[in-house]
Amino acid sequence: MAKGKYQEWLTDEGLLRLEAWARDGLTNEQIASKIGVSRKTLQEWCVKYGDIRDTLKKGKEIVDIEVENSLLKRALGYKSKEVKTVESAKGMVTTTIEKDIPPDVTACIIWLKNRRPDKWRDKPTEKSNSEENQHVVFEIVAASQAKRDEDDKETASD
Repeated sequence: MAKGKYQEWLTDEGLLRLEAWARDGLTNEQIASKIGVSRKTLQEWCVKYGDIRDTLKKGKEIVDIEVENSLLKRALGYKSKEVKTVESAKGMVTTTIEKDIPPDVTACIIWLKNRRPDKWRDKPTEKSNSEENQHVVFEIVAASQAKRDEDDKETASD
């Protein structure tokens, strides 16, 4: 690690550049490469210098929020305005068309799996043995009662 190299990145300009790269979606490894250090060195700087850590975190949070908002928008569907300008006998004519973009099933699945994993995971959680046993007992009791009712009807009709 070059002595004092981190100091350049603790300036307002350096922190602004780090935040911009994080906001652009660069990974820590890519950011480290851009500033001329290893990923490990950047991690050490994040531990040692809170300003660098906080700046990278802030830049990434902004992008994460934008992606979350876009995912939710796709999951719910939305309206989109499309502006077209065409040349006609009257000159240039601009029209605006409002389109309904339907909900995207894949976006719904991603959203629900992450927000409600208890209900929307790929592999449902297995019931405990006591729950399964209780269910079996209820089925046996119901079947026994149905048999008794049937036997009672036959006896009553004789």
